[in-house]
Amino acid sequence: MFVRSFLEIPAPYTAVQEALLDDVGSWLPGLADSAGASGEARMADVGFGHAVRVDRKVLVEVGMPVRGDGRTLVPLRWKSESSEALFPALDGELELAPVGPGTTQVSMTARYTPPFGLLGRVADRALLHRVAEASVKDFVDNVAAVIRDRLAREDRDDGNSPGRP
Repeated sequence: MFVRSFLEIPAPYTAVQEALLDDVGSWLPGLADSAGASGEARMADVGFGHAVRVDRKVLVEVGMPVRGDGRTLVPLRWKSESSEALFPALDGELELAPVGPGTTQVSMTARYTPPFGLLGRVADRALLHRVAEASVKDFVDNVAAVIRDRLAREDRDDGNSPGRP
């Protein structure tokens, strides 16, 4: 199955790219821990919902960023810390792309295979695909929030914030 979510950040592509790649993986939502000698795999929270939040700890593998063709791709793979049979692994890319001189699109495109064969595909059509879409949207929203916070902090540190001489 295929899922995609995107949003735009009102900031130049190069600034957003720098904020994302400054410390690859530190922008993961709810970053809890690093695993492995080189730290490519990290525990993070993914989920969805506001009033009633559904969260799951996942192991996220962050690949090497690829820059080119006016965009940046960061390969990602996430799988449930537990209940792997019920929550399939998700393989995808976090992407940055300019959509104007002062606007950058942050998106995630991902693929997964529903568990449990035919029964899983039926359940996926009925409900699980919406859960996957909501989780990916929430993930993109949270990554974008981290980037916006970093950009705002850099503006304050550089003296570019409003009201500052």
